Amino acid sequence: MKKQPDFYSDLEPFLQCKDYTVSEELYDVKRNHAYDMLVTFPVPEKLENYYKSEKYISHTDSKKSLFDKMYQFVKNFTLQKKVDLINSFGFENNTILDIGAGTGDFLKVCLKNNWTVFGIEPNQQAREIAKEKGIILHNDLEVYSNKKFDVITLWHVLEHVENLSEFISQLHNLLSENGKLIVAVPNYKSDDAVYYKEFWAAFDVPRHLWHFSQQSISKIFSSENFVVEKILPMKFDSFYVSMLSEKYKTGNMNFLNGFWRGFVSNWKARKTSEYSSLIYIIKKS
Repeated sequence: MKKQPDFYSDLEPFLQCKDYTVSEELYDVKRNHAYDMLVTFPVPEKLENYYKSEKYISHTDSKKSLFDKMYQFVKNFTLQKKVDLINSFGFENNTILDIGAGTGDFLKVCLKNNWTVFGIEPNQQAREIAKEKGIILHNDLEVYSNKKFDVITLWHVLEHVENLSEFISQLHNLLSENGKLIVAVPNYKSDDAVYYKEFWAAFDVPRHLWHFSQQSISKIFSSENFVVEKILPMKFDSFYVSMLSEKYKTGNMNFLNGFWRGFVSNWKARKTSEYSSLIYIIKKS
């Protein structure tokens, strides 16, 4: 049996962040130099309790606040872009598994584009909302243990996974031989992350257990017989994250400041490629 890497070994202090969504508890974010990644420490015993909040809008279709409305607008705008990406692969069977499917909006658009859709979502409330849209989601990856998929997507999901190496190994078994794995995660080396430091909203402790760089994604996936084929930016994320970071830092949303910082982050990333969030297109090696 292959030895699993210990991502919690040889950690160095990096910064300390507050959970602004649920508990207001403080958590250490430590650096693992070997993998060029950051690690949230400690991990709460009942991590699922830290998702139980109306503020966690990926599990709802909330449009209560102006910020909620902006989130839903941008989400709807980007859905077709995501489908355009998977359509570009030119698969014949068009089978897709979306892990962390939320309220099912991405799979609903995939379904309209002639994909055979499957999904995983641990949150019961989100699954019920998806069901009302005609999208049936399961809460356990084991349901699909005997299937193979052309495309597997994880839109801001990998940072939530506790058993990282074991999970990626499962993905390898589920992906067809010529399939594509799409992983979107925040990038702690982006300019907005560097600017906001402990107030950077994409740290989102303790729900985000891992904070990846381009090097860490490449190294972790290569150890599980994957190779990163291409990296794409998620340019809208810098604006959303910066606006939320402004609220954490100042107590007010400060839309103009947040928009400006998001713009600056994207502008600098034109040279560095360190966008606020990145999409990794990954295949079996």
